[in-house]
Order: sequence, then C-alpha cells, then structure tokens
Amino acid sequence: MEERPPIPLPVPTARSRPHWEGCQRGELVVQRCVDCGHYVFIPQPACTRCLSDNLEWVPTSGTGTIYSYTVVHRPQQPVFEVPYAIAIIEMAEGWHMLSNIVGCPPEDVRIGMPVEVEFRRMTDEITLPLFHPTGGVPPG
Repeated sequence: MEERPPIPLPVPTARSRPHWEGCQRGELVVQRCVDCGHYVFIPQPACTRCLSDNLEWVPTSGTGTIYSYTVVHRPQQPVFEVPYAIAIIEMAEGWHMLSNIVGCPPEDVRIGMPVEVEFRRMTDEITLPLFHPTGGVPPG
C-alpha cells in the first residue's frame, strides 16, 4: 500500500509561538487581556474586546463542548483521510477554537458533545491540539 505524504502543518510565528510551545508541553495556552479578562484566540496584538495591548498567556482547562461542526467527505488536499470531523469548540472559559474531533466516528459527533483536548506530536516543533469526546454522546 502506498504511504500518504504528511499533512500540512501550521508554521508558528513570533506571536503564536507561546501557543505552540504550550502544546508541546501538553498545555492549551491562550492570550487573556489583563485589563478586561477577555480570552483572545487566535493570537492577536490587542484584545478583540477592549483593544488593550496588555495581553498575557495563560493555561486553560482544555475542556469544552462542540458549538458547531462539519464532516468533510471531499478533502481540500488528497493527503487527508476522509471522512473527518472539524468542529468549533466552545471552551469552558468561553473562548472558541477550531479543531479536529478524534476518537469517535464522524457520524457520532453532535452539537453540545463534551470534549477535551489531546495533544498529537507531529514533528519536533509542532504538536497539534485535537479534541476527543468525554462522557456520553448527546442524542442527535
């Protein structure tokens, strides 16, 4: 059987590097505004709520629920195995993150499903934060 080429991976920037370093440590870290407490993801130069540039990197719980999702049957590139589920995760702290759902068949993914992060080391520099279900699957 022919081996698939590796999937394309993110390229850390100076601004996003703390997020990727956290993933390597097994921590989901994001920016939080020191002035208003708002969580900021994806990494930005200023708070998306109050525009303060007083941001800090903080660890988060890594837990949340599926806010929305889609199942991909025709991949953007042929290196991706289909089908797979991509979801917007509403994190316990109230911020949102886009990621893949792993550890369950795509047809079982549901809005409201509780999930938690799992880290998958892809290279020496990149560890991806993916999410798997926790607890039961909400009725669909």
